[in-house]
Amino acid sequence: MSWAFLRDLLSGVNKYSTGIGRIWIAVVFMFRLLVYVAAAENIWKHEHDEFECNIKQPGCENVCFDHFFPVSHIRLWALQLIMVSTPSLLVVFHVAYRENREKHHNQKFYRNPGKIDGGLLCTYLISLILKTGLEIVFLVLFYKLYNGFKIPRLVKCDIKPCPNTVDCYISKPTEKMIFLYFLVATSCLCIVLNLSELSYLIFKYSIKCYLKRHVKKQQGSKSDCCESELIRYNRAAAAGQFHSSSSLPLNMQDEHEKPSPLT
Repeated sequence: MSWAFLRDLLSGVNKYSTGIGRIWIAVVFMFRLLVYVAAAENIWKHEHDEFECNIKQPGCENVCFDHFFPVSHIRLWALQLIMVSTPSLLVVFHVAYRENREKHHNQKFYRNPGKIDGGLLCTYLISLILKTGLEIVFLVLFYKLYNGFKIPRLVKCDIKPCPNTVDCYISKPTEKMIFLYFLVATSCLCIVLNLSELSYLIFKYSIKCYLKRHVKKQQGSKSDCCESELIRYNRAAAAGQFHSSSSLPLNMQDEHEKPSPLT
């Protein structure tokens, strides 16, 4: 299976991610994708052929294998990797939409189309929520399908067409269990990173909005003070003019109040 498309997707998302997001991409690429391709895929490659039961009844091994492994571990991990990486496409598509919009209108609408703010911030938060939710869903699915995160050495099967309870043996159970624990641990680490990045972005932009409101309030209070000072100054000037006119001598006040003779 070729994973080039997933590699290109992760490298494209890396340009628009925060520091924690880049750590998440590194964990997915190095500790999940590379481990899957280099080692885990080969361990489960012939799991059906190496599943053996102590009876040669036709169809018994196939039915027992299907009962204990309804979905192959390795295929479910591949589906998990694809699904948890897909929400990152939302961010790439949103940035591409911003760039195409500027190109179409031949105007500069954004300081930086890849900067996480405005609508792109909402898209980024939605992608983090989706990735975290999908990781949790797949962990629960693993646990429910295989009755825990363990690979037993021996399973007992009594499903028809098996004539009685037969013992079936799983190949390389210890090695499979070690890789199972490793991949579950990396999945939990990715959940922690996603939740940390989500909390960081919400806290960062909440503080940013609070500071903007605080600055606006200060500017509003300063303008109110300037208006009140101007009103006081105008009142004081008017009162001073009235006081200077009332302090004139009576004869000058009378002359001042007499109408001028007609010419």
